[in-house]
Amino acid sequence: MSFFLTQAEAATLLTLYKHYREDKLLIFPSFGGSLEIPLFSDDNREEFILTVSRSYIKLESNTFQTRTRKAIILARLDIDGPPHRNPDGEEIPCPHLHLYREGYNDKWAQPLPKNFTNPNETMENIR
Repeated sequence: MSFFLTQAEAATLLTLYKHYREDKLLIFPSFGGSLEIPLFSDDNREEFILTVSRSYIKLESNTFQTRTRKAIILARLDIDGPPHRNPDGEEIPCPHLHLYREGYNDKWAQPLPKNFTNPNETMENIR
């Protein structure tokens, strides 16, 4: 199993529709908790893990992270957490979005795209 993706592979994986295929009811994690949700591509060739984490201290602080190939972070949405300092020294305030970048994994963050109209609306962010 490769722990390296090209930028083109990562872009393709990010755009795939991801489906939850179990019948198990999922409960949003309580404060300080996390939930791992197995997801699959339409053709079942790719597996993903969506991790939802909540903070103990800052009650609005949530993280949504999508991984592929068990360990490669494709995307991470950080809400109401600390700012992030990119490798070039630029500081990105929270909320922000990390997307896989070849050679850097998830080390770069960017401000949220315009379609995130209410980043604190948890259910809207995981759709």
